[in-house]
Amino acid sequence: MIAARRLTPALVYTALTSAIVSSLGMLLVPAISHDMNVDVSAAQWMLTVNLLVGAVTTPIMGRLSDGPHKKRLLLWSLTIIFIGSIIAATAPNFAIFLLGRALQGLSYGIVPVTIALARRYLPADEVRNGMSTLSVTVTSGLGLGYPLTGILADLFGFRFAFWAAALFLLSTLLVVWRVVPDGPDERAPRTPFDLRGALLIGAGLATLLLVAGEGSRWGWGSLPTIGLLIVSLAILLGWALIELRTPHALVDLRVLRAGDAVVANGTAIGLGAAMYACLSIASLIAQAPASTGYGIALPLFWAGFVMLPLSIGSFAANRVVRVVSARIPMRALLIPGAALVTVSSLFLWLAHDELWEILLGMLGFGLGIGTTYAAMPALIARSVADRELGSAVSFNQVLRTVGGSFGSAMSGAVLAAHLATSGYPTATGIGIALAVGAVGCTVVLTVLLTAHLMTRRKQR
Repeated sequence: MIAARRLTPALVYTALTSAIVSSLGMLLVPAISHDMNVDVSAAQWMLTVNLLVGAVTTPIMGRLSDGPHKKRLLLWSLTIIFIGSIIAATAPNFAIFLLGRALQGLSYGIVPVTIALARRYLPADEVRNGMSTLSVTVTSGLGLGYPLTGILADLFGFRFAFWAAALFLLSTLLVVWRVVPDGPDERAPRTPFDLRGALLIGAGLATLLLVAGEGSRWGWGSLPTIGLLIVSLAILLGWALIELRTPHALVDLRVLRAGDAVVANGTAIGLGAAMYACLSIASLIAQAPASTGYGIALPLFWAGFVMLPLSIGSFAANRVVRVVSARIPMRALLIPGAALVTVSSLFLWLAHDELWEILLGMLGFGLGIGTTYAAMPALIARSVADRELGSAVSFNQVLRTVGGSFGSAMSGAVLAAHLATSGYPTATGIGIALAVGAVGCTVVLTVLLTAHLMTRRKQR
C-alpha cells in the first residue's frame, strides 16, 4: 500500500513532462521568431514538428507499454527528451533547434505509459481515478508550466527555459528509477513487435501532417499537395487493412470498434485540433503589440499567466468528474465537456481584444478539456482487455496529437497567408484562424449530440 501511495504522485510527476515540454512551445513562438530571425509562421514549426514526432512515436510507445519492460521504456524515453532539451537549449540555428524539439516529441507518449503502469500496479479501487488524473495532467500542468516558462524566458532568455526543462527531466528520471516497480512485468504478454505497422503508420502520419503544414505554401490545389495527400491516405488505408489481419498488431483496431472507444477517439482528434489552434492563437494575441489591432502587448514575463485559468479549469473538472462518474455514464460527460470547449472557442472568436476575454476563454477551455479528457481513458478501458490498454490509450493520445498537429499546422498556414509587413499576422488572419477552431468544435459537439440521440432511440 505504501508503494502504491508513492506510485500515483510519481506517475503524475512523470506525466508532467508532457506539460513542461508543451509549455516550451506556443508561448515562445514570438521569442524564437525574433531571436532566430524567422517569421512567425515558420516559428510555428517548433510546435508542428514536436507534435508530428509525438504522433509517430506515441503508438509505438503505447504498444511497448503493454509489454514487460514498462520502466525501461519510460527511462529511455525520458533520456531522449532530456537530450532534445539540451540540443534546443544550445542550438546555433533554427534547424538544429527544430531537431531538439523533434526529440522532445516523445513526451506525448509518456502519458499512455504512465496510464499503463497505473492500470498494472495501482489497487483496483484506485485505478479509475488514477487514470483520469493522469489523462488531464498535461492540461492542468500547462497552466503551471506556461507562467514558469514565461518568467524564465523573460528574465534569462528562452534558452534558460530549455535548461530548466532539462533539469526537470533529470529529477523525473530519478523519481522513475526510485519509485516505479522494476521489470520485467511477469503478467505482461510476450508478443513480437509489429515493425511493419510502426513503419506504415509513421510514414502515413508524417506525410499527412506535412501536407497540413506546407499546403498553404505549395498551394492547396497544387500537384505536390494533392499527390502527397493521396499517398498519405493510401498508406494509412493500407496500414489499417494490414493491422486488421496482423495477430499482434501495433494498434488492435478490432478492439477500437466498440461504441465507447469510437466516441472517445472521435472526440480526441476533433477537440485536439480545435484546442491547439485556439491556444496557439490566444498565446500570440497576448504578446502581439497593440499596433497590430488585436495584440494585448503583454511582456513575456506575464504572458504565461494567460494559461493559468486553463490549469485551474482542468483541475477542477477532473475533481467534478470523479464525483459524478459514479452516477452519470462516462459517454454523457463528453457532451457537456465538448459544449464548454465549443462555447469558449466561439467566445474567443468573437471577443479577443481584452485580457479578461482571453482569460475567460482559457478557463472555459480548461473546464471542457478537463471533463472530456478525464472521461476518455475510463471509456476505453471498459471496451478493451488489460493487455491492450496501453495500445488503445496510446492510440487515443495519437489522435489527440494528430488533431493538435493539424490544428497547429492549419493555424500556422492561415497566419502565413495573412502576414503584415511587421511580420505579425493581420487581424483578419487571426479571426479566420479562430473561426476554424470554433467551427471544428461545433462539428465535434454536433456529432456527439447526434450519436447520443441515436443511442437513446435504439434503447427505446
